[in-house]
Amino acid sequence: MIIENPASNFEYRAPGIEHPASSIQHRAPSIQHPVSSIQSPVTRHPKPKTEDRGFTLMEILLAFLILGIVVTTILASFNAVFSTTDTLNNSSRYYDMAKNCLNRMTLDLGALYITQPPLYKPPGFDDPPDPYRIVGSSDDIGGTSFAKIRFASNAHIPLNKSIKQGVAEIVYYVQSQDDGQQVIRRADHLYPYPPFEENRGDPVLSEHVKSLAFKYYDSEGSELEEWDSDSNEYGYATPAAIGIQLEIGDESVSYNFETTVRFAVNREEIEQ
Repeated sequence: MIIENPASNFEYRAPGIEHPASSIQHRAPSIQHPVSSIQSPVTRHPKPKTEDRGFTLMEILLAFLILGIVVTTILASFNAVFSTTDTLNNSSRYYDMAKNCLNRMTLDLGALYITQPPLYKPPGFDDPPDPYRIVGSSDDIGGTSFAKIRFASNAHIPLNKSIKQGVAEIVYYVQSQDDGQQVIRRADHLYPYPPFEENRGDPVLSEHVKSLAFKYYDSEGSELEEWDSDSNEYGYATPAAIGIQLEIGDESVSYNFETTVRFAVNREEIEQ
């Protein structure tokens, strides 16, 4: 650039300064910060391996405790099932035994044979007893009173392949066995009737007997514990009905059974 000063005819030439903007390049420094390349060291603790670690005493005791509870529960369930099964089996067995016993007694008493006046006459002082009398008494066995009854019946059961029939003397009595249990036996004999004796060969009607009682009812419905149709005390009459009370079982359980046999005919009291 030239500056002219006409006064002094002086020329001033400024130095040439070039400042081309395009020729100046300003490059920012290249900075690389890859995140992936920066690694922060992390302390890693190795995990304990279960298979390498043993059981503590507390864990073993706890396992035994749980096992004991489970086993006790299972055994208690089995015992309850078996106990219930045994009880049902015993109940069924006792029921069948008592049913058969009472059925036999009912048949025998239902075929009762008695004599009516004038064929029957009260016995004198020296006369033999009536062969068809009804006598109810009791025996003491081991401190317990058990009933016994003797009567005549048409319900004779032939034994030893005998074909004889007739009016039989039948006796129900309780006998103690060697193992301590009581059984009801049935004696059955045709005329002439032998003197009664207990015989282990007599058939058993029921086992496990805890009590046996007969109740005798007269024509007016009065209840008596004993009876003798050949005695003036009872008016030489025969009962109008006989009740049977049977209890069977063991030390832990008892089963009671009862029935009554009413007679179509009975001998009324005879006045002396």
